[in-house]
Amino acid sequence: MYTQRKNHKNTGRNLTAAPKTKDAGQRGDFSAVKPAKSAGSSQRGVAGSSQRVMAESGQRVMAESGQRGARKSADDGTMRLNRYIAACGYCSRREADELIEQGDVTLNGKKAEAGDRVDLKSDTVKIGEKILRRIDRKTVVAYYKPVGVTCTDRDPHAERTLSESFKFPIRLTYAGRLDRDSEGLLLMTNDGDLIDSMMRSSNRHEKEYIVRVTRRMSDADIARLRSGVFLRELEVKTRPCEVQRLGDRTVKIVLTQGLNNQIRRMVKTVNNEVKKLKRVRVLTVSLGSMQPGQIRELRGEELESLYSAAGLHR
Repeated sequence: MYTQRKNHKNTGRNLTAAPKTKDAGQRGDFSAVKPAKSAGSSQRGVAGSSQRVMAESGQRVMAESGQRGARKSADDGTMRLNRYIAACGYCSRREADELIEQGDVTLNGKKAEAGDRVDLKSDTVKIGEKILRRIDRKTVVAYYKPVGVTCTDRDPHAERTLSESFKFPIRLTYAGRLDRDSEGLLLMTNDGDLIDSMMRSSNRHEKEYIVRVTRRMSDADIARLRSGVFLRELEVKTRPCEVQRLGDRTVKIVLTQGLNNQIRRMVKTVNNEVKKLKRVRVLTVSLGSMQPGQIRELRGEELESLYSAAGLHR
């Protein structure tokens, strides 16, 4: 079975019986209701006592209601559709929302809608003709993406796609892409939560790059890049970042955001051009001595460190 999204009205009408005060007002803040200070009036004393009883009652009802809601979402054996798709390792929750909106997802043979919930025991979710199943073990792989490989499964204009170059026994999805002309570390995983975390720019996850340019960068150029530059094509200013000179025409850049072709656009603002761009680190995972096309599965302390740095628990 599955349930479509419904609009539920606020059922807290039993709580509105509490008297309104200047402090509590209409917000239902029962903790703000105080008994009358004057002990000389029995009516005010009774009113104060009544207010305390009703406030405590209202708080209990609200707490019990919240607990029931939490139990329902945690124990009723269902999961939101976008999270289910991510849990299957197909893509991030954000990308799942796009697939649902485009009509590419079906739930028990019917076109799915945003907000649908999946019964984990009986429902069938498909994207196209592919049936999605939740993963039993979370897998993370470091992959050295070669130059010329496009991070996509299907692209009629791509000379070589990621699905053609990356081979692994189970389906994995990239957590943070690299453009076709760049090379280096690509994290591949079936953990939707990790994918979602890595693709959120607000998390400010560090990614380190070695960049070779056409001409020597001046100290002024490096200072500009460090402080952030305005990208006209994207109409945004980049965040301050680490930029370190490694050689006459080579610099190291550490970013905490992932704008489209960000480094190439940044270098262009200082009248220079990227000749070679290689990502060598994502959070705690380094490329090391890996060669183009090589695959290395993360295990043990390296895997635990990655999850900890991403703010997740395995």
